[in-house]
Amino acid sequence: MHTLRRALYGLLLIVAIGLAIGLYFIAYPNLPSYQQPEKLHYLDQWSAAERQIYYYTPQGTQVKGLRYDWFSALEMPFGKDKFARLDYLARFGFLVDPKQQASTLNPANLPVGFARHTDDESGIHYLDISCAACHTGELRYNGQAVRIDGGAALHSLASTVPTLRGGSFGQSLGMSMAFTYYNPLKFRRFAKEVLGEHSSADRAQLRRDFKVVLDRLLGTAFNDWHRGLYPTEEGFGRTDAFGRIANTVFGDAIDPSNYRVANAPVSYPQVWDIWKFDWVQWNGSAMQPMARNVGEALGVGATLRLLESNGHPVAESERYASSVRLRELYTLEETLKQLKPPTWPTEVLGQIDLPLASRGRALFSENCAYCHAPDPKPQDQRLAPSRDPEWRMRIVPTSIVGTDPTTADNIADHRFDISKLGWTKAELGKLDVRLFGETSDDLDLRSISSAKGLAYITAYVENRAYRDAGIQPRERWRMDGFGLPIGVQEKRGYKARPLHGIWATPPFLHNGSVPTLFQVLSPVSERQTQFWVGNFEYNPKQIGFNSDKFPGGFLFDTSTTGNSNRGHEFRDGCRQDGVIGRALQPEERWALIEYLKVMGNSELEEQLQTIEAKPWTPGPNCQG
Repeated sequence: MHTLRRALYGLLLIVAIGLAIGLYFIAYPNLPSYQQPEKLHYLDQWSAAERQIYYYTPQGTQVKGLRYDWFSALEMPFGKDKFARLDYLARFGFLVDPKQQASTLNPANLPVGFARHTDDESGIHYLDISCAACHTGELRYNGQAVRIDGGAALHSLASTVPTLRGGSFGQSLGMSMAFTYYNPLKFRRFAKEVLGEHSSADRAQLRRDFKVVLDRLLGTAFNDWHRGLYPTEEGFGRTDAFGRIANTVFGDAIDPSNYRVANAPVSYPQVWDIWKFDWVQWNGSAMQPMARNVGEALGVGATLRLLESNGHPVAESERYASSVRLRELYTLEETLKQLKPPTWPTEVLGQIDLPLASRGRALFSENCAYCHAPDPKPQDQRLAPSRDPEWRMRIVPTSIVGTDPTTADNIADHRFDISKLGWTKAELGKLDVRLFGETSDDLDLRSISSAKGLAYITAYVENRAYRDAGIQPRERWRMDGFGLPIGVQEKRGYKARPLHGIWATPPFLHNGSVPTLFQVLSPVSERQTQFWVGNFEYNPKQIGFNSDKFPGGFLFDTSTTGNSNRGHEFRDGCRQDGVIGRALQPEERWALIEYLKVMGNSELEEQLQTIEAKPWTPGPNCQG
């Protein structure tokens, strides 16, 4: 008995220590500090009104059903400070303006991309995470901040898996909600702010509704953790977008057997000029703008119920109903057409060496333009004849570019069983989906790829949403984007996009594995194998964020699956195993970087000297 008592005390001590450690990281999450910049500079990319539309237009997503006023009323786990105060959310990497005030579009005065949408039937206001949250960037230098609209975010929004490091937004939000629910004093203050003068019945209903959302949030965290779905930590500024969308749509909404390990985080790509691209996504797998945006909304949290609890398809009258907001998605798409690439802000980051940039332009033509120069198609070759310009996106096979193949391989290899939906090939053939390389007759609904499966689900969701919104075919043609069908192609490669404004989008490569442009132009042996992410402080010479260790930072390890920094290499020798060009001398790398600061700025381009470029050559391949 004495031994049993000692064992029990030991077990209780271990539990108490575990709880204490957990509570410590809840109370003091491992976050970078936030220092308000002396001044925030907005670049001349579009109008202030267009910027606000982009920042705060909802797209129909929900954070597990979290209501907008609940989010603004939440307190920190310990104390009465608000969880949603700007200086705290900024520590997760979300973007704020020290001078911002509440507005009609942003009534709770939240960071960029934290929007509000109202459910048409219930009138409930939900917290809506919009595309701007992930596709807006910022650089800091000498106390100044430069906003990069349409650039790459550097936040920790995506991670759903709790860690002892703490610091992820989802983990911290879940703990704030848990402490609110289980602490009577906190819940009383919360209820008073949300309900005002309320009855006990109102408060009891609020508590029940709140618990539903809390259970969903904690349930997702547990599901993702115990299944080991996301073994490669995303850290700041990355998410396994395709993997998370697939797990949400195929695993959550159809069958748990469809969950797949998602170990290939990617950086958030810049979104200026994307309306001109013939193919989008990192692997060039999608064609129609509306389908791309609906798929993104579903992955971020738009509601979709495909099956009943008994596993049978939802009744036809309710099937494919979602919270996706087509008109708002179209507004965002049209607004983004006005977004210009950022131009180098000399008043903050320093002057450009135009003679050096002139040399860099010749080097770009010789070494980079073959893949990265805009390539407008003749009208008779366009996927959308009315789109002008339409740029041809070169999809470079991973066997050639040599960069980490995990993202492309997962998209190509993962298969899902969606037979529960009861589709027939005849019915699929009637949808506005175009498969490049095969037909719907070749499909196996018990083993379908993520790109094809999402294309068909998106087609059904679109059809239902257009019907519910009363949108007629002519207007739909325009809203879909130039009348394009939902096109799908599957290639093991990555899109080589034009590089206008590339200086504003560190870190680099599709997975964010190279911290500076100088290292991108260097042999792999000269690239850092580990560096710290999450610091907005910018290096205008190397072109990248400061990657030294700092409190609250995330250590990026290129030896981890999905994180390789190999490929896209300039090195003398055979053009194979990711070597795509000759070795560049350091002064040539500096010249290229200087030109990339100018590229797309017609005023500065006109000031460059004309230097004859050598013709591009494929180089030796040394095969056989």
